[in-house]
Amino acid sequence: MPLRAVPYTGGNVKKSGELGKMFDIPVLDHSPSSAPPSNPNSNPNSKQQPQLLQPSRFSFSSQPNSGSMRSGSNSGPIRKSSGTMPLQPTGLITSGPLSSGPSRSEQLGQAGQSGAVSGKAGYGPAVTSLGEGVGFGFRLSKAVVWMVMVVVAMGLLVGAFLMVAIKKVVVLGAVGALVAPMGLGLVWNCIWGRKGLFGFVKRYPDAELRGAVDGQYIKVTGVVTCGSIPLESSYQREPRCVYVSTELYEYKGWGGKSANSKQRCFSWGCKHSEKFVADFYISDFQSGLRALVKAGYGSKVAPMIKPATVLDVTKENRDSFPSLLRWLAERNLSNDDCIMRLKEGCIKEGSTVSVMGVVRRHDNMLMIVPPSEPISTGCQWSRCLLPTYVEGLILTCDDTQNDDVVPV
Repeated sequence: MPLRAVPYTGGNVKKSGELGKMFDIPVLDHSPSSAPPSNPNSNPNSKQQPQLLQPSRFSFSSQPNSGSMRSGSNSGPIRKSSGTMPLQPTGLITSGPLSSGPSRSEQLGQAGQSGAVSGKAGYGPAVTSLGEGVGFGFRLSKAVVWMVMVVVAMGLLVGAFLMVAIKKVVVLGAVGALVAPMGLGLVWNCIWGRKGLFGFVKRYPDAELRGAVDGQYIKVTGVVTCGSIPLESSYQREPRCVYVSTELYEYKGWGGKSANSKQRCFSWGCKHSEKFVADFYISDFQSGLRALVKAGYGSKVAPMIKPATVLDVTKENRDSFPSLLRWLAERNLSNDDCIMRLKEGCIKEGSTVSVMGVVRRHDNMLMIVPPSEPISTGCQWSRCLLPTYVEGLILTCDDTQNDDVVPV
């Protein structure tokens, strides 16, 4: 059968025939068969304008292997429509909108911007709002604690009795020499317990996602990418983050009011804190597999990210930061004449992050979820540290992650 040459459209969708009909775009038909019938009563000198076809849409088959569509008698029924019919969303992030409404990427960007102002209410329940710090503590059995307390109490009573009976202070000094190391050890753990926890996480060996079994507690290091909801930092507006934190500190001297109930004199106290984390993906460096980290929807997360100081505000330079004044006004925070410090930290898309959690395999999806029980570090005898525990997913990131971000 003779073939008709395909007309050159020059990139204009309106001249492309069936392609324009697929996307409900008005098409200019130049074929002679579609010309309007001539009216004998009309003026023969008048020029005919090309007919503007109404947009139509093909009835597609729901099967993915239904084959390509062809025009003509075998192309199926064509239904006329009086207006433009929008395309159904596919869930893909496109480079530009296909219809008159905003694309999915624009909607996610607007959600992130609204969440940066209104907090968790703007993000919705899919984003987890975190507390001020990492919740950790010492884990010892109650039997051991009670045994130590009984031994100490008995030693003090026996030492006091012998001191009264023999009238020598040497016995009480000997008992004090036994009790003093216990008190020093407790103080040592209170001071260095957090650093010991960070060291435990850093020394924990990395595992491969390929050989991880369901229910195994592992540490995975790789590049992160945003999930369905990218986050944005509150003050600096860093886009496409998986974790953001903004903290405002106030310095208290001898007088003045405290930023919180735990602040002491001549120290910094946290006045306002915003920390958010959402579900994200991590690509394992060793195996190349990608896993979904379930950090959103109220999951327990322990971020070990050191924030960076953004602003140091004093009475003299307060007026030189109008953006900070707007930031305070949006959150109904008082603008007192005190020394303030603003810190901000984030994990941007493309950063190298280590995640510690439990592996879950559901069909073909690989996930890392928070453990159901707190994780203990065990006794670190070389550092004289008692067992400490931490709850939830552990997120760590290098301090120089801003310089080593991989574009994705």
